[in-house]
Order: sequence, then structure tokens, then C-alpha cells
Amino acid sequence: MSQQADTAIRISWDRSGKFFELSCEVVLPGDRKHVFDFFSDAFQLERITPQWLNFEILTPAPIRICKGCLIDYRIKLHGIPVSWRTEISAWEPPFSFTDRQVRGPYRMWEHFHTFSEVPGGTLVRDRVQYQVPGGRLVNWLFVEKDLRKIFSFRCQELIRLFDAPSDSSSQASVAPLAESRSAL
Repeated sequence: MSQQADTAIRISWDRSGKFFELSCEVVLPGDRKHVFDFFSDAFQLERITPQWLNFEILTPAPIRICKGCLIDYRIKLHGIPVSWRTEISAWEPPFSFTDRQVRGPYRMWEHFHTFSEVPGGTLVRDRVQYQVPGGRLVNWLFVEKDLRKIFSFRCQELIRLFDAPSDSSSQASVAPLAESRSAL
């Protein structure tokens, strides 16, 4: 079953909260527990993040995800190396989790992930509330375009990873990376 991601990435300005809000969603084949388990492995982020960001998780494996867990990353934004730390601020397996930036390139970043069973699989919803230094102008010039590319890539890559035939080789495409990482 081949499908294209609904890459309608919506970004709007929330006047009441004075932040931008990004939202997108994709339906992935598989039950909610299987899909949530994929997202429970922090190292899967490296697989669903575009290479041009040079995304690297710095926290040693294995990472046990739970409320309060801190994860350190390094990325390059327009060629500039940036350290980023997030905290898992809510953890409700297999329904939802939230990560928020503790330190990084945004003035505020809170990413809500939800997982709902729907006919044909699991609906994965991303909702991000963020503020950027430089406000609306910087968002318009740089951030919004980058986020649209990043989340579009993420949706396409998730579909590619989950849309493999249901034989033993397809399970390998979404197998946890943390075990292989901890052996390094």
C-alpha cells in the first residue's frame, strides 16, 4: 500500500498566547502500540530528520523515555552548530507525549504528539507551539520555511518506514535503534 503524506503543514499565529502553532498529521499503518513504540525510541529521530540539519543525539544510549527525561541534541541551522536540550514534560503511553525545549534555538518550543487509532492504522498528530528570537519577521524569513521542510520530510519518511510489506524484513525498517546504538 503506497500513499503520499498529507504534507499540509499548517502554521498560524496565536494572538492570545503570542506564539506560532504548527500542526500536521499522518496516518501510519499499524496499531497504536506499534507506532508509539517507534516514537518511544529517541534515536528514531535521527531517521526522520532531514540530513541537512546534521541532527545528532548526544545523550548516551539507552535512553529510557519517561516524564522528566532530558535529551541532548546537536543540529546545524543554516550552517551554525546549535545545542538543544528537551525535557519529556508529559508521557502517556501509548496515547501521547510532550517534549519541551529547555535550552536551544527557540525562545519557546513545546511539541505535543498524539496517537489515535483510526481505520487503516494510527493517526499521528504533531502540534508545536513555538516562539523565535526576532519574532514574526525571523519566523517569516527563516523558521517557517525550515519547519515546513522538516515536517514534510518527517511525514514522508514515516510513511516510507511504515509502508513496507508486512513480512519479517519490514519489521526491521521500524525496529528500535537504541539497542544497536548502545553497542557502539
